[in-house]
Amino acid sequence: MASTSDWHTVTVEVPFVSPKHASIAKQVIDVDKELQPQAVKRELTVDGNKLVAKFDTLTVRLARLTVNAFLENVDLVVRTLENFGEDAENPPVTAA
Repeated sequence: MASTSDWHTVTVEVPFVSPKHASIAKQVIDVDKELQPQAVKRELTVDGNKLVAKFDTLTVRLARLTVNAFLENVDLVVRTLENFGEDAENPPVTAA
């Protein structure tokens, strides 16, 4: 097993419009476990309206791939909340 100095750490903070939306995103993304748990460790937390993801990976390449997959999942959750969330029927008014 690799020593802790061999691990690469990446932390990503994603702001949401509310703590509730950040919590929903955490619950949805947390369902999928890492495919290589021996090489990628993931910790998801909610801090106010932010979803905080901390990744520890054995290689820089795995860090890139893991963060990319995470951000794709976040994008899907955000688009789903926009289309089907409780605020979807009353979108904010924007200037044309």
